[in-house]
Amino acid sequence: MRYNHRAGASLAPTDCNHLSSYIKFLGTAGTRFVVTKQIRASGGIWLFLNGVHLHLDPGPGALVKSIQSHLNPQDLSAIILSHRHLDHSNDVNIMIEAMTNGGTLRKGTLFCPQDALDRNPIVFEYIRHYIENIEILQEGVRYKIGELEFDVPVKNIHGSVQTYGMRFFSSEGTIGYVGDTRFFDGLINAYQGVKVLIINTTAENKMPDRYHMCVEEAITLIKGVSPELAILTHFGTSMINAHPDVMAEKISEATGINTVAGMDGMVYSISS
Repeated sequence: MRYNHRAGASLAPTDCNHLSSYIKFLGTAGTRFVVTKQIRASGGIWLFLNGVHLHLDPGPGALVKSIQSHLNPQDLSAIILSHRHLDHSNDVNIMIEAMTNGGTLRKGTLFCPQDALDRNPIVFEYIRHYIENIEILQEGVRYKIGELEFDVPVKNIHGSVQTYGMRFFSSEGTIGYVGDTRFFDGLINAYQGVKVLIINTTAENKMPDRYHMCVEEAITLIKGVSPELAILTHFGTSMINAHPDVMAEKISEATGINTVAGMDGMVYSISS
């Protein structure tokens, strides 16, 4: 049965409040051109799993999109950066301020690669004192936020920056977020067993000199992992021009796996 994202997953912003678990896309933009022109929004992904709110990759506009979606940053228990590039991290400081009520409520955990804190840090020194913990992401390590656990199954290949995907072990199914990376065979083993696989599919066609995945590589990954549902996001210019919905249909036909193109504001209920 074809998964219909318009009927099943695209809800009004307030509709997610009654769901026991969900993934909300506060943006689906990828690459500097789509982000800087705001052809798609770039606010990252808000997840509510096992009673835990977390914000993944808060890019430009993350705070604005959260508020517009009636999501309260003070509900957050954690903010996660897959890597330091601006389209994934631009709003990390203001989201920490919002999560901690301007630093008056010391709470929450920031999960990020080491290089987000070291050379030319993207997380300001004074902001770090607002949060309870900073956890450094490392390949093969399992982490816990309240009742939710996640791990970093493999280190991505994304130029010179430290970049990681994650598997979130929800009671309603495991969610895999691949993140930005060049395709490599280790990704298939890393995401075995996930219910939902979120893939940053930036390009329509392969770009040998780029560290992002294309449609054909997404097909290979989805075939190898065989999730119940694949969600495409992080679209670059070529994907926008090719129409993400059309590319998702192409992938569905090639893999036999329900594949949908993420949309700004889309909500997916894990239990659906």
